[in-house]
Amino acid sequence: MTSKQGIQPEDLYHLKSVADPQLSPDGTEVVYVETRIDEKKKDYVSNLFYLNLKDKRPQQWTYGEYRTSSPVWSPDGSQIAFSSTRSGKPQIFVLSKTGGEAKQVTYCKNGASTPVWSPCGEKIAFSVMLGKDETILDKAEDDKKEEKELKPLEIDKMKHKSDAGGFMDMDQYTYIAIVDLKSGELEQVTEGNEHFHLSTWSPNGSYLTYLADKAEDLDFSYNADIYLFDVETKQSRRVTEGIGSYYQTSWSPNSRFLSFVGGKREFENATQAKLWIYDMEQNLLNCATSEFDAPVGDYVIGDFLQGVAAPRVQWMNDNHSFYFQVTDHGNAAIYFGNVDGEIYPAIHDDQYVYGFSLDTHNDQAVVAISTTTNPGDLYYVNLKTGEKERLTTVNEDVLKTKELAVPESIEFEGAEGWKVNGWIMKPVGYEKGKKYPLILEIHGGPHAMYGNTYFNEFQILAAQGFAVLYTNPRGSHGYGQTFVDAVRGDYGGNDYQDLMAAVDYALEQYDFIDPDRLGVTGGSYGGFMTNWIVGHTNRFKAAVTQRSISNWISFAGVSDIGYYFTDWQIQAGLDNIEKLWHHSPLKYVDNVETPLLILHGEKDYRCPIEQAEQLFIALKYRKKETKFVRFPEANHELSKSGKPTLRINRLEYIRDWFVEKL
Repeated sequence: MTSKQGIQPEDLYHLKSVADPQLSPDGTEVVYVETRIDEKKKDYVSNLFYLNLKDKRPQQWTYGEYRTSSPVWSPDGSQIAFSSTRSGKPQIFVLSKTGGEAKQVTYCKNGASTPVWSPCGEKIAFSVMLGKDETILDKAEDDKKEEKELKPLEIDKMKHKSDAGGFMDMDQYTYIAIVDLKSGELEQVTEGNEHFHLSTWSPNGSYLTYLADKAEDLDFSYNADIYLFDVETKQSRRVTEGIGSYYQTSWSPNSRFLSFVGGKREFENATQAKLWIYDMEQNLLNCATSEFDAPVGDYVIGDFLQGVAAPRVQWMNDNHSFYFQVTDHGNAAIYFGNVDGEIYPAIHDDQYVYGFSLDTHNDQAVVAISTTTNPGDLYYVNLKTGEKERLTTVNEDVLKTKELAVPESIEFEGAEGWKVNGWIMKPVGYEKGKKYPLILEIHGGPHAMYGNTYFNEFQILAAQGFAVLYTNPRGSHGYGQTFVDAVRGDYGGNDYQDLMAAVDYALEQYDFIDPDRLGVTGGSYGGFMTNWIVGHTNRFKAAVTQRSISNWISFAGVSDIGYYFTDWQIQAGLDNIEKLWHHSPLKYVDNVETPLLILHGEKDYRCPIEQAEQLFIALKYRKKETKFVRFPEANHELSKSGKPTLRINRLEYIRDWFVEKL
């Protein structure tokens, strides 16, 4: 027996996240964001930290109970620009490396974000939201906090709300502006009734890149094109073809090559993102990963890290080679590539690389890495040899007092003989010869991936004496285009069979699992599948469904993405009610015998709470055993970034339900 305790829900207050490392231009210093939860305020606090790669001693650079993000070095390495809420709404600040107070450089009424330095270091471009009759000169302090008069909300577009933002101001748009750091003068460089999402500034100073969808009817357009904005002429030109979704631009140092990520949506939102390179000299666009069957970018799903900023493609000084992030078989890795088409893995261990910043002078990088037993730290990595040196130990003091469950990777045969991967955790304090209950965890998406990363919820369940099984059934990213696309039109079909095969495999291979004490839980798509499972089998003795889908017919009309997501995923719309109902767990509610706990956020606009309400009423009407818990002010991201107290409450509800029923 162990003398150490496993992870408990309240430990969330003591664990920290490190993210978004940024190496200085000369490759000798790094700044990063550290996020913690203030237990008194019951809220997140994030600050900038600094580390010199010679002495490797982390120093805190900013203070206060605010949120800080998006650090970026000036071209000469003398200053850091970042976004902070210290003055209320997010604004851009600049901090000198030599010390002193950070200087606020924007005072925009609706805030400012995504700072991008000009190559000369004298200006910063940024993103700003402006509504009807608002200008770039309107200041935040002029926006008096008076009780607003209640007014009707007029809506004439299907895309009128978002899970993160709620109901949209249909007269408000995202623009690009530039602030001159010497004079303080502001210039709005884009205008019109369109959204312009700032990305990068070319090293030669000639172009800003931005993302935009300029279709006439945005309700039926799901594109994001790359545009070049000529800083001198103020004219824009489109780089991509208007038939896909592209993002994360980056430049070669000589400004000849523009790289970005995305695709033509051949498989709608199940399309694997690819890496593209645009040759400015030859006006030629080429897909650098056309023969590469893995998605470029980060599709790993977790429930702990804060402030993660997906790393862009990063170019070496030779203007020929680059490094980029790939999601592959349970890992997020760093790959090497060049303009000649060469691609190979640089870092591909059993881990989650969730950030990196390249020393462009040599093949070294500061890399943010999480493993199954470490929430996340920074490492200095030689990308040629794979050697790495740990730079931070932000959670060591907490974790050394805990015992963590160590997952074992598994591979089994799913439906149609397909190979499916996953992991199984023994409970903390495992004793040979004893029988333990097993909980099947199902991820959301469905186009996401469980990986070799720390998962707080799983550790809490293992600490309570549960074995935990989690897998990547078909529909998951990381296993090729055919695999990720296979779930579309087949929800509750072979994906369900993959999950049942996972349980069968675990029972066959691990004699410590008690087959009479099985539980199941999941969120979003995982909530849909939990609902589906309890309507199709009684092998589970307890279930917890979270932010789930129960009725595709109503989901199509109430979700912020419902009318197109339903079409993409179920491959049916409201003109095919029969198919939507066939794939709806609510249809099978008469079959449910498993005690079901329903957890849902009040302000979830992705999978609205009416989905939970329908399920709960249907179960109660039939005298089924169920409980419904509503989380105030919580949206779809409750488990990852919701209010800390509610995140802890959620974990307690899940733990206690399984303790009671299993």
